[in-house]
Amino acid sequence: MPNIRLRLLAVLVVLFGSLTVAGAGPATAAVPHSLWFDGTALTVSNGRFVDGQGREVVLRGYNVSGETKLDENHGLPFASVADAKKSATALRALGGGNSVRFLLSWAYAEPVRGRLDTAYLAAATAQMGAFLDAGIRVYPDFHQDLYSRYLFDPDSWYTGDGAPQWAVDLGNYPDESCGICFLWGQNITQNGAVKAAQHDFWHNAHGLQDSFLTTAQKTMAYIKQNLSAEQFTGVLGFDPYNEPYAGTYDSGQASRTWERDLLWPFYVKFRARMDAAGWTDKPAFVEPNLFWNGNVSKEEGGLLDAGAIGSRYVFNTHFYDQKAISGVLMWGNASDGQYVSDFATVRDRASALGTTAIVSEFGHPLNGSTAGKAPTVLKAMYQALDSRVKGANWWTTPAASGPVLSGSQWQWDIYNGRHSELMNGNPDKVLTTGDAWNDEDLSAVRLDDSGKAVLRQDARLLDRVYPSATSGSTLAFTYEDRSRDGSTTLTWNPVPSSLPNVSSLVGSGQYSLLVWRSGSGSAPTELHLPASFPNASTTVVSDLGTVYAPPAYTSTTPIGTTVEPGGTGSRRLLLTDTDSATPHYALVTNGATSPSATVLNAARSELAAWMASKFA
Repeated sequence: MPNIRLRLLAVLVVLFGSLTVAGAGPATAAVPHSLWFDGTALTVSNGRFVDGQGREVVLRGYNVSGETKLDENHGLPFASVADAKKSATALRALGGGNSVRFLLSWAYAEPVRGRLDTAYLAAATAQMGAFLDAGIRVYPDFHQDLYSRYLFDPDSWYTGDGAPQWAVDLGNYPDESCGICFLWGQNITQNGAVKAAQHDFWHNAHGLQDSFLTTAQKTMAYIKQNLSAEQFTGVLGFDPYNEPYAGTYDSGQASRTWERDLLWPFYVKFRARMDAAGWTDKPAFVEPNLFWNGNVSKEEGGLLDAGAIGSRYVFNTHFYDQKAISGVLMWGNASDGQYVSDFATVRDRASALGTTAIVSEFGHPLNGSTAGKAPTVLKAMYQALDSRVKGANWWTTPAASGPVLSGSQWQWDIYNGRHSELMNGNPDKVLTTGDAWNDEDLSAVRLDDSGKAVLRQDARLLDRVYPSATSGSTLAFTYEDRSRDGSTTLTWNPVPSSLPNVSSLVGSGQYSLLVWRSGSGSAPTELHLPASFPNASTTVVSDLGTVYAPPAYTSTTPIGTTVEPGGTGSRRLLLTDTDSATPHYALVTNGATSPSATVLNAARSELAAWMASKFA
C-alpha cells in the first residue's frame, strides 16, 4: 500500500504541475502537497477566521461522527485508524470538506471518577491525526444528547450519550419516561430523568461540573502532547458542550438569565482550562441555549448578555428545520432563500459578540416520512451559508451577500447501515440500520459492499465550490450547484438575461462567483474545486484574466490549479492579485466546452460592467 500511494502522488504531481513555488518560503506543515502558505494556525480577527497569511478562511465539512454516541466501538468515531484514514480521504475527495467537528465522549474518557482512560484518548488522538494528516482541520467536541445513555432502561424506546455511569449513579434520578414523544428530542423537555440530570450538571451538584472540567483539561493536554506540532497547528479549538439546555429553570429564571448566570460562567471556566492545557491561542467554540434559534421550539438566547466575547471564543450554533422534520408543520419542499434569514441571524449575533460564527450542525433525515424534503432543505441551507441573499435576488443585490459562513453538516459516518449496536446494552435490541441511534439516518456517506466509501446524497450538493481562503475580505459569493431533487435539476440562481455572454458561457453547468477586496497580496485566494470541475472543463473569467482549462499554479500564474494539502487528490483554484484594497471578481464554471477568446472577453466585459454598477 505505501508504494501504491507514492506512485499515486507522483502521478498527481505530473497531472497538476510542480508543487513548489520559485522564490517562496518553505512549507509550514508536514502534510503532503503543502505549499508555503499552507498549514498555518487559524485565529479569529475582525469577525473572521484568518490564517497566518491574514487570509479570510471558510470552514466546510462534517461531524465525525455519530458513531461516538454508540458503544460498539467504545465511544470512538472509528473501529481503527485505518478506517479513520479511509473516512478522511473520502471526506476530502468526495465531500469537499476542509474541516471536521470531531466527537469525543466524557463517558469513555472518564469511566471511573477521577481516572482518565488514556487508552481511549490514545485511540481517539490517533484517529484525529488521520484527519489532520489529510489536510483537514479539526475541532473536538465533548458530545452529549439527553445527558447520558445510562439514564435509559434496557427496553426504552430512546437512548442518550455523554456523561459516565458514575455521574448518573450520583443523582438517584427518577425512572426515565418521555410520555407521548414522536421525536427523540422531546426527551429534552419532557423526560424527568433527563431534565433533573441536566439541572444537576449546570448547578455542579455532586461536583459534576468540576469533574467534567478537570477531565476536559486533561483531555486537551493529552491531545496536545500526543499530536505532532504540525498536527496540533491544524486543531482549530474546542467545542466544550453539545447543545446545552438547563433541564429545568429555577424559580424566577428564564432561558436568557440561565445563559447569563450558569452557561456563560461555565464557558469562562472552560476557557481557563484550555489555557492551562496549552490551548491559549485556540478559541472555544461556544454554543448558546440549543433552542435560541429554533423555528418551532424557541427560547430567548444567543449569549445576549455575554458582552463582546472577542477572538478567544467562536459563536457556535446548530440549525435544523424543525418544521420540515415534523412532517406536519411544513408541507412541500424548501425553496430558494428559505433559510437566509435564519442564517443571517447567526451572522448578526456573532457580529454583535465581536467574533465569527460556525453552524456546527445542520442537516435533514435521509430516511423516513420527511426524507423527500432533504434535497431541497440541504440545498437551501448551503445557499444560506454562502450568502445572505436568495438566488432570485443575488445578481441584483450582491453587495448584501455578506461574509460566507462556516459550517459542519451532520454527519459523516462510514458505518451507516452496517452497525451492530446493543441499544442501552440490550442484546435483544441490536440496531443495524441508519445511524443506529434513536432512529436517526443522516449520514452523507456509507461503505458499499466492497468497503469503498460512497456518497448517499447528490455529489453536486455536497462537493461544492467555496472560498476556502480569501486574500482580503469577501464582498459577495454565490454557488449554483445544479443539485437534483429526484430527476429535477434545482436552479435557484440562474445568470440573468442582462448578461447574455456570461449566461451562454455557463449554460446548464455549475458556476460560482466570488467578489473580494484584496488584502496584502501575500498569498493567493483559494477556491475548492469539486470533482465535477476537472481542469479540462473548468473556465475562469476574472479581472485577473480569462482561462479555459487553467494551468498548474506557479508564483507568476494569476489563475492556476493545484492539489489541496493532504494527498487525497482534491483540488483547488488559486487566484493571485498583487494589490491592496481593490475589488476583484472570479466566475468559475464547468458549463463551457472550449469557449473562444471572443466569448471569454465578452463575458469578462459584462462582468466588469456589472461589478462597476454593483460595487462602485
